[in-house]
Amino acid sequence: MRSTRIAISAAMLGTLALPVLCATTVSAAPAAVSAAFASSCSSLPPLPYKVHASAVTIRSKATTKSTALGVLYKSHKFTVHKKSGNWLYITDRSTGVKGWVSGTYVYRDTRMCLD
Repeated sequence: MRSTRIAISAAMLGTLALPVLCATTVSAAPAAVSAAFASSCSSLPPLPYKVHASAVTIRSKATTKSTALGVLYKSHKFTVHKKSGNWLYITDRSTGVKGWVSGTYVYRDTRMCLD
């Protein structure tokens, strides 16, 4: 199923990129715009972490068997301090609770840069 989504995303990206590639041969203005976008894309800061579940348990250690300290809800803002394997040590800015959450449910969105 994942490979199907990747194939569909690649096909959609090709469809979206085609007008830009064709437009660069028509005039110099679109080429300058696309060149500026491509160079600035790699210099952008990484996207923030987000909760991709309705709620995630904040734990005292980076294991599922450790003590639960709180719950990180999708609407909460949080700060990531460090990463250990697939676990993130965070501070929930809504409640002040610090602890570990699974990277399975909390991760950074990604952006694709076409250079």
